[in-house]
Amino acid sequence: MRRLKFLLRPGWLILAVIVAGFAYLCFSVLAPWQLGKNTSTSERNQLISDSVSADPVPVESILPASGPLATHDEWRQVRATGTYLPDKDVLIRLRTIEDSPAFEVITPLQLSDGRVVLVNRGYVRPVEGGRPPQFAAAPTGEVTIAARPRLSEGTIPGKDPIRENGYSQVYFINPAQIGTAAGVTPVDLYLQLAGDQPGSLGTIPLPQLDAGPYLSYGLQWLAFGIMAPLGLAYFVRAELRERRRDRADTEATPPVAAEPTATEPVATTKAEAEAEDDIVLPRRGLRRSAPEPTTLTATEAKLADRYGKRR
Repeated sequence: MRRLKFLLRPGWLILAVIVAGFAYLCFSVLAPWQLGKNTSTSERNQLISDSVSADPVPVESILPASGPLATHDEWRQVRATGTYLPDKDVLIRLRTIEDSPAFEVITPLQLSDGRVVLVNRGYVRPVEGGRPPQFAAAPTGEVTIAARPRLSEGTIPGKDPIRENGYSQVYFINPAQIGTAAGVTPVDLYLQLAGDQPGSLGTIPLPQLDAGPYLSYGLQWLAFGIMAPLGLAYFVRAELRERRRDRADTEATPPVAAEPTATEPVATTKAEAEAEDDIVLPRRGLRRSAPEPTTLTATEAKLADRYGKRR
């Protein structure tokens, strides 16, 4: 436990919380988001692919009694017979078709049984200043069209319909919102008109049958969610190894004795004291002899007188 006490320090705690939060987001939000988009895109592509070879069906057969269109009925080819309602066009602003800005034109169509469906007649390009151009009105009288049913795009609070340049304009194809702007009560879906149909404008191309990068993105988020805790574990292990190495180096190093200071007396032995008396003087090269004793015996006194040592 003592080895892991450093993990309780504020810096390590904050790092652990960040890593845990990031891993949680990867597994619970980011990866499911991308994998969910991959699933929905794959299902859409399958519906479009199946509808290409299927025969068109009357639109009345797929219209819901209430609520939105069934998911499995989206994109299939249908036929609708009815009458366009004049002067009720609504423009969808801020759209992009084939990498260029566009307005999409929505016109209500009243079916033979009296119900109203919204028809996306196609797109027109804006003119100078981003204004919608003049475009052909929907034909009068009864028409039969080929189209594909689409689900509502929903809406965002605050993105309310506006009236500009003589047209009601919205940001999303939401049947309830467009119906309020046009003064009708449509079914909760809309029909995307095929090319060369009565009332068609610029044909909106079908989506590419490609699942896109969502699967790889989802797998990447899963990988990041796994790698983040593993990275933290690696740094914890490296920190423990470094601490063990420092502890081993400290235990293997012997203690160093303290040097004597100049103020401390240095002990000397008798032999060292005698050796100091027999040193060569640095300047004259003479050997310093030991001092003569102050008291001589009788024999030493005679010998001193004989050899003149006391003269």
